[in-house]
Amino acid sequence: MAGRSVRFSLGIRTAFNDVLGGSAASVLTITFGLSYALLIFAGPLTPYLSYGLASTFVSSAVIAGAIALGSSVPFAVAGPESSTAAITGILVASLIERMAAVDPAAPLLGPVLITLGISTIATGIVLCGFGLTRMGRAIRYVPYPVVGGFLGATGCLLVLGAVRVITGHRLQFETLGKFANVLTLSELAAACAMALVLYLAWHRSRISFGLPAIVVGGIVAAHAAFWITGVSLAEAQASGWTFQPPAQISLTLPWSAQELARYPWYTLPDLAGNLIAVIFVTATSTLFNTTGIEVAAQREADLERELNVTGLANILTGALAGYAGCISVSRSLLNFNSGGTGRLSGLTVAAISALMLAVAPMLLGYMPKFVLGGLLIYLGADQLHKWIIESRRRLSKTEYVSLLAIIVIIVRWGFVPGVLIGVVIGCATFALSAARIDSIKFGFDGSEYRSSLDRSRDDQAVLAAHGGKIQGLNLQSYLFFGSANRLYQYVKTLLARHPECRYLVFDFKLVTGIDSSAAYSFAQIKRSSHDLGVKLVLVHLPDAAEKALRSSGFISDDVSVVAELDHALEQCENEIISEHQGLAREEASLRDWFIQILGDQHDAAALMHRCQRIEVEAGETIVRAGDAADSMHFILDGRVGIMVPADEGRTTRVRSLGRYTTIGEMGLVAQAPRSATIQAEDPSILYVLSTHQFEAIKTDDPALSQKLLTYFVSVMAERLSFANRTIAVLRR
Repeated sequence: MAGRSVRFSLGIRTAFNDVLGGSAASVLTITFGLSYALLIFAGPLTPYLSYGLASTFVSSAVIAGAIALGSSVPFAVAGPESSTAAITGILVASLIERMAAVDPAAPLLGPVLITLGISTIATGIVLCGFGLTRMGRAIRYVPYPVVGGFLGATGCLLVLGAVRVITGHRLQFETLGKFANVLTLSELAAACAMALVLYLAWHRSRISFGLPAIVVGGIVAAHAAFWITGVSLAEAQASGWTFQPPAQISLTLPWSAQELARYPWYTLPDLAGNLIAVIFVTATSTLFNTTGIEVAAQREADLERELNVTGLANILTGALAGYAGCISVSRSLLNFNSGGTGRLSGLTVAAISALMLAVAPMLLGYMPKFVLGGLLIYLGADQLHKWIIESRRRLSKTEYVSLLAIIVIIVRWGFVPGVLIGVVIGCATFALSAARIDSIKFGFDGSEYRSSLDRSRDDQAVLAAHGGKIQGLNLQSYLFFGSANRLYQYVKTLLARHPECRYLVFDFKLVTGIDSSAAYSFAQIKRSSHDLGVKLVLVHLPDAAEKALRSSGFISDDVSVVAELDHALEQCENEIISEHQGLAREEASLRDWFIQILGDQHDAAALMHRCQRIEVEAGETIVRAGDAADSMHFILDGRVGIMVPADEGRTTRVRSLGRYTTIGEMGLVAQAPRSATIQAEDPSILYVLSTHQFEAIKTDDPALSQKLLTYFVSVMAERLSFANRTIAVLRR
C-alpha cells in the first residue's frame, strides 16, 4: 500500500509539473499566435482578423496535441513558428495581389482559407513522405548558405511584417510619406524599445519565465501609461495604440462545393514558388529545431518519427484551414526547464490554445500594438542576428557573401529566384572549394616503394639504380573538372622533372567518383605521356570510373588496368629488369667489338664512355646529305642504307651496312659536309661519336685517338679495295 501511495504521489507531482510547464509554454503560444494572426491577416485581410485568430489557435491546438501524442520527445511543445508564419504571410499576400489584379471586388476569405489548407496539407504530405522514405536527412545536403539565406530572409520579412502590424502600412519607398507623423514614429519607437527590452532582459539570460513575464509586463506598463496620461481604452484603440477587438471567433471550413468553385485556381502556378517555400521552411525548421532540442536537453530524438508526426499534424491542421507548424525549441525548452517531462505538457498547450478560440477577441482588444509588434521585431532581428552576424564566424568570405546575396534576392524578388540562384551559387562555391582539395594524397617512385616480391641482389641493384622510371600517384576524393585539371598540370610538371620516367601508375583506391570532364583531363594526360614514351597503369579502378574512362576513349590497349598496386609494381619492375638485362648484354657485345677494334679493354671502356646510344626505327633518316659532318656511327645492331639522289626526285641505295660496321668516319676526320643520306632499313641500335668527343679524345687520350685513326684507315682501305674490284669487274 505504501509503495502504491508513493507512486501515486509521484504521478500527481509529475502531472502537476507537466501542467505547470505546459501553462508556461502556453503563454508563449498565445503571444506568438496573436502576433502571427496579425502578421498573416494584415492589410486587406484586417476585416477577417477573427477568422485569422481562429485559424491560428486551431493550428496551435491541433499541432500541439498531435505532436504531444506522437513525438519521440515526450515534453515537446509544437505550433506555428515565426519562420513558417512569415512564409505563410507571403503566400497569402501573393494570393491577394493576384486576385486584386484580376477582380478587385472578389471575396477574399474563402480563397485565403483554402490556400492555407492546401499549403498545409501539401506540407504534411511531403513531410510524411520524407519520414517514410527516410529522405528527411537529404535536406541537410542543401548548401548551408542557401539555408541561412532562406531563414535570414524570413527574419527580414518578420521585421517588415511587424512594421505593417504596428502602422498598417508596408515599409516601401513609395509609402515612406505615411511614416512621417509623430504617432506612427512613436508607435515604432515603442515597438523597438520593446524589442530591445526582450533582447537585453531575456535573450542573454534565457530565464524560463522571462519572455512571458516581459510580454505581460509590457501590456501592464502600456495600460499604466494610458491611465497616467488620461487615455481611455477606447481612445487608445481609436488612435491605434491598441488593436480593435475583432468579432467573436467562428471556425469556418472552406471546403464547400460553392467555395471550391469560386476559388481562383489560375493563381496556383504563380503561387507554386511560395508553396514550395512553405514546405521547405517547415521541413528545415522541423529538422533544425529537433536537433536543437536534442543538444539543449541531451535527449536523442527519432528524426523520421518526428517528420511523420509533424506531417500528420499538418494534414489535420490543413483540413481545418489552419497553417503549417512544427516542434518549437523555445516552447519545448521552457516546458522542460519548468519541470514538464511528459506528454501532458503538450496536451495542456493544446487545451489552452483551443480555449483561446473564445478568449482571443477580448484579449486582443487590450493588447498594445507595440508589444506584439516589438515581439515580431525581436524574433526577426534574432533570426537576422543568427544568420548575418553569428554565421560570419562559421562561413568563408565567398559563402558569407552568397548568403547575403540570397537574402537580398529573396526579399526583393521572392523565394524561388533566391533559392535557385542560391543553389547555383552554392554549387559553384562547392566546386571551387572542392577544386582546392589536392586530388593527390601522396606520390612515390620505384626506388623507394616496390612490390612485395623478394628479388636477387642483382635485381635489387637494378631497381635501386633505375627505380625512378616508375612514378606513382595515390589519388583521393572525387575527381571532376577542377581537381582533374590540377592533376593534369601536376603530371606535366612531374614528367618534366623526371624525364627518365617510363611507367606512370595511378592508384584509384581512395577515389570516390569521377565525372566526364575529369575523363577529358585524363585524355590530356594520356597524350602527354604518349609523346614522352610513358606507359600508364591504372590500379584499384572502380567500375563507375572505368566505365567513364572507357567511354571517353582513355582506356585502350596501351593503358594497363591492374586490380592490385602490388601486382602493377611487380609487372613494371619485371620490365625494367628485363630491359636492363638486355642493355647489359648489349653493352657486353659493344665492349667485345671495341676490344677487337682497339685491342685493349681499357681503351674499349673509354670509347664506350664517349659514345651516345640511339635507337632508330625502320625508314628513319639518321643523317641527310649536305648536313655538317659532326659525328660518326658505330652500328651495333640492325642495318642502314647509304642513299644518293636519282632521277625524278627518287633516291638510290649505293651501299648497305649491317651490324658491327661504322659509317661517317671519313666526315669525322675531314669535317666535310655529308655526301649522302643515311637511312635505317631495319630497327637499329647505333652508338654515336661526335666531333666534340673525338677532339676531346685527341687531347685527353692520344693513344686511343691514334688507334681510332688506324681503324678508320683500315676501314677506308678495305672499302677502297672493294670499290677497285667492283670497277675491274665492270670493265670486263
